[in-house]
Amino acid sequence: MDIVFNCPNCEQELAVDQSGSGTQINCPACGETITIPSTGKTSTGSLPTAPAGPPVAVSSINTSAAAKVQMHLKVPVHDKPAESLIGKPKLPLDAVQKGAGKRLRIRTIRRASCLENGHDLFDEKVSAFLQEVGEGNILSTHVVGYEQFDVGIQKIMTDYGVLVVYRG
Repeated sequence: MDIVFNCPNCEQELAVDQSGSGTQINCPACGETITIPSTGKTSTGSLPTAPAGPPVAVSSINTSAAAKVQMHLKVPVHDKPAESLIGKPKLPLDAVQKGAGKRLRIRTIRRASCLENGHDLFDEKVSAFLQEVGEGNILSTHVVGYEQFDVGIQKIMTDYGVLVVYRG
């Protein structure tokens, strides 16, 4: 016969053979040292009988004391939602702001389109665009070399520009 009792610390239901009455054990659920009571809810466990037939080889592992330990677990009941033991890390606010609802975009700025009245305004226009997009939304920048045919001088001219990949 088994003695069935609850751990006084965590209320885990435990079952121990009657020969362990009065001894101290560590609770398998909370680790506290508890004394097995001499009386408790006793249960008679009957083993199922084998059907008649040829003998079956019995493994010594299946008949050991470790294989016979039965844990009677009790599910805790709470009035309010229990605290989650494994929490997902929350995204930083800047990461939420960076990608939330924004599409991936590309902008190419050519140096030839930044020439006004003989002045090269490439750096100013690129800087203004990058400020407008915002540093947190810029994913990458790439230097671009290209060739174009200049109609005025009838020559192929080599020029450069910048390609910006951003969220916006």
